[in-house]
Amino acid sequence: MRTFERTHPWIRFSVDLRKAPEKLWIMLGECQSKCEHIAGVPLRPDTAKQLHQLYLAKGILATTAIEGNTLSEQEVLQHLEGKLRLPPSREYLVQEIDNIVAACNWITSRIQKGESLGLDVGTIKEFDRLVLNKLNLPEDVAPGEIRTHPVVVARYRGAPAEDCEHLLGRLCDWLNSESFMAQQGMEIVYAILKAMIAHLYLAWIHPFGDGNGRTARLMEFQLLIGSGVPAPAAHLLSNHYNQTRTEYYRQLDRASQTGGEAVPFLSYAVQGLLDGLKSQLELIRGQQWDVAWRNYVHEAFGDKKAACDIRRRHLALELSKQSDPVPMDKLPAISPRLATAYAQKTRKTLSRDLNELLNMELIVKEAAGFRARKELILAFLPVKVESARGRA
Repeated sequence: MRTFERTHPWIRFSVDLRKAPEKLWIMLGECQSKCEHIAGVPLRPDTAKQLHQLYLAKGILATTAIEGNTLSEQEVLQHLEGKLRLPPSREYLVQEIDNIVAACNWITSRIQKGESLGLDVGTIKEFDRLVLNKLNLPEDVAPGEIRTHPVVVARYRGAPAEDCEHLLGRLCDWLNSESFMAQQGMEIVYAILKAMIAHLYLAWIHPFGDGNGRTARLMEFQLLIGSGVPAPAAHLLSNHYNQTRTEYYRQLDRASQTGGEAVPFLSYAVQGLLDGLKSQLELIRGQQWDVAWRNYVHEAFGDKKAACDIRRRHLALELSKQSDPVPMDKLPAISPRLATAYAQKTRKTLSRDLNELLNMELIVKEAAGFRARKELILAFLPVKVESARGRA
């Protein structure tokens, strides 16, 4: 008998999904559907790049923030754009970010080269080496090497050091076994389960002196992106764990305290992934809506190139960026372009321009002011039945 069998009996490399509630399977199906939708959405190159940078920043920040990195999302974005300047006392925070970027790029490059993405002990060690690269570490921590000493994180004691290499090997054999071979058409569902279970087990084993959490999240990233999950969506789990950090640690602890019952952790993680995918799709839908609306406005003006037509087109487009109706007197101030266009014009000109846009059905006049009629281009507007109370 190995020591871990006595000290960590919940590390048994099995998950009984027969106990999983129907809701878990429904959410997994939704996750796969939404991932496929995101992967197939056509976007302008600049929009796609913006979304990629945004969720890369969110995911990388989340991966490091759980471990104590204090950079903000805006600072991470600035760093990715090469614009961030930090004092020497905070430069190590940027190194932590760079390490995760390097690891994600390493994973992505392997996929692009068509290399095998099966997890093995060497790959997991490489993840840890990458996340700890160039960081100041205690003397007993060697990046990418199995620890030789006991570790305690909060109340949890990692698996015995003498068993860690063996346990990592067992974990990789299990993850690469027929137990996780996806049925055709369910590759993403299986990858999600596999990624979350891999994360849970690495947290239980805790094989390295430092960087275990970041390594677990990189394992998730590799398993997800390798199954066809688009890169922006593959970062969402890290973001969920960071945003619900207290619950994350509670679920990890609960899973070990209940003898390795993984289903509650899976339900918690899948719900967070699904919520993230919904938010991501809303953002993408907004971008598509904006593109379609702008195209519609340009088509509405056709070949009209008179100064008044150009001014009115700009007015319609600038008004579409506003979230609330804008009073007439404040319209010229909503953008520098409009301020310039109406600087030498009278109120009568602005009124005439608005009336023309109203006739073209590009804007709507409400009690609070004017707004763009962007809902005009939605294919299927919801039918709203007025209630009896509303008619009274």
